[in-house]
Amino acid sequence: MNAPAPRHAGHQRRVLIVLMFLFFAPVVVAFILYYGIGWSPGGRVNHGELVEPPVPLPEVALPEAGSSAAAPAAVSTAAKESPAEEPPTFLKGKWTLLYLGAGDCSAGCRTDLYNTRQVRAALGADRERVQRVFLAEGACCDLGWLHAQQPDLITVQASAAATPLTTILEHAGRTPAADRVYLIDPLGNLMMFYAVDARPKGMLEDLKKLLRLSHVG
Repeated sequence: MNAPAPRHAGHQRRVLIVLMFLFFAPVVVAFILYYGIGWSPGGRVNHGELVEPPVPLPEVALPEAGSSAAAPAAVSTAAKESPAEEPPTFLKGKWTLLYLGAGDCSAGCRTDLYNTRQVRAALGADRERVQRVFLAEGACCDLGWLHAQQPDLITVQASAAATPLTTILEHAGRTPAADRVYLIDPLGNLMMFYAVDARPKGMLEDLKKLLRLSHVG
């Protein structure tokens, strides 16, 4: 009466093996596709070009646009000097959209700055976690237009002291570094950059995702 037991046990083992195969096969296939041949479904999930690994940016002191040579308001990638209160930050403490371009700010520059302003505004309450910085090279700047149209923009001049910073941007962005938007995390690491013709919608989607996943900044 107990003879069929081994056959029953064998059947259970086969069922268990099949179930294990069905469970692990997709994982194995996905691992081979992603790490073996570099394939990922739907392509990239980010719209900017990732900097892998993220690059820590150097601390440099730069003059704010419009500051006098006699009494420069030096801006550091660590913090502005302010004896009266907690110093506000330049490239640390918040997520930063950094635009590097010519100080005279041509039509293309103005469009890019407008786009970053719209992206920050579209973040709603999270916009306070994001700051915008214009690193202006050469003659700077049309301060009347900047103050009127870009009131929340931090504008600094790319003096000779900015060379360590711009060198990293050039290396990450595969040159030229100008006329690009760079995304920097609250710890001062360069994480991503956007091409000249990058769509603001993609930039906004990237930022929303990062702000949702990050508890820093």
